[in-house]
Amino acid sequence: MDAGLRDRHDRDAGPDWPIRPPSVATTPTDGSLRDLLLSRGAVSWYTGGGIALIWLISIAQEVVAASGSVASAVIGVVLVVLFGVSFLIAAPVSWSLPRRHRLIVCAGLLALSFSLFPWIGWGVFGTWTYVGVLVGMSVLRWAVTWPVILGLGATALVVSGMVDGWTEDILWLPAIIVSISLMMAAFARTTAAMNQLRATQSQLEILAVERERNRVGRDLHDILGHSLTVITVKAELAGRLVDVDPARARAEIGEVEGLARGALADVRATVAGFRGVNISGELAAARSALDAAGIDADTPASTDSIPAPHRELAGWVVREGVTNVVRHSHAQRCRITLSPREIEIADDGVGPTRAAGSSTGLAGLRERVEAAGARMSVGRSDLGGFSLRVTL
Repeated sequence: MDAGLRDRHDRDAGPDWPIRPPSVATTPTDGSLRDLLLSRGAVSWYTGGGIALIWLISIAQEVVAASGSVASAVIGVVLVVLFGVSFLIAAPVSWSLPRRHRLIVCAGLLALSFSLFPWIGWGVFGTWTYVGVLVGMSVLRWAVTWPVILGLGATALVVSGMVDGWTEDILWLPAIIVSISLMMAAFARTTAAMNQLRATQSQLEILAVERERNRVGRDLHDILGHSLTVITVKAELAGRLVDVDPARARAEIGEVEGLARGALADVRATVAGFRGVNISGELAAARSALDAAGIDADTPASTDSIPAPHRELAGWVVREGVTNVVRHSHAQRCRITLSPREIEIADDGVGPTRAAGSSTGLAGLRERVEAAGARMSVGRSDLGGFSLRVTL
């Protein structure tokens, strides 16, 4: 089921951009670099980034115009293409690296832009928009992102002023570098936040499934453990009475049948998620189970002392406590005590045993108790046997 949830999440989440917020993990993606470069997120990036490469046509034209030969022009155009391809794969490569290493990729692209210097000189700052976009898409911390982008724009402004003179015409390219880069940085963070929300939602769905599975397993254990214990005791009693008291044996067999039908109904209701437990019903069932096991039951006359918010929890406590008494204690007497602040099931049997201490039912009960904000303790009772105590 968990795999199914993950598959459904992958289908519904749209493009799986492999980027995460700066605060998340050092290695945000799993798998090899090849898998990352061919992932749906990387392909989506190639589509958008590839459209932006149209701007490189003008750079290629400048390179060709400045070339003194066909060979020089071919080499220059190849370098322009190499720069474009490097820009496309640099973002996925950056996402695969720890955050502190991502600026190295950006610096590498900046250095590659200077390979065109022999053809267009300081006109290489026309390619720095791609460097700024890469800085933005690398999802660095804002404290790093905006100084780097502003520094890149300021450097382009200074270079442009030195080359072309300090006129108002030199402002447009640095402004493009800064504005587009910051815009892409904001876009990358928005995408990263959405990815994180999707990942969190997927994890919550998986946890909810696991929690529900644990609940069903715990409830089935508690229900069947109690019911089968009582059925076993009553069946043994009926077997002993079949010759000496056939009428009572038939009555016990009838109760066994009723218990089996009730257990089946409880299982169905538990799987459907609609079953509740009531302290009054569990106390009556406890008296019947103890009587069938030949254990004297010292039980309260009513359950009015239990606060309404804790009546279901009290029912589970009585159910599990009495099941352990019948199954493990070899007791002659069992006392159930109910008060507004405490529930105790005590017996005069053999006391705490390894079987009772490692009981799956007690472990499940402890989870219920702690989830309700109460405390559970087990030990030796004042009657000399086992004590299960829950403080509300």
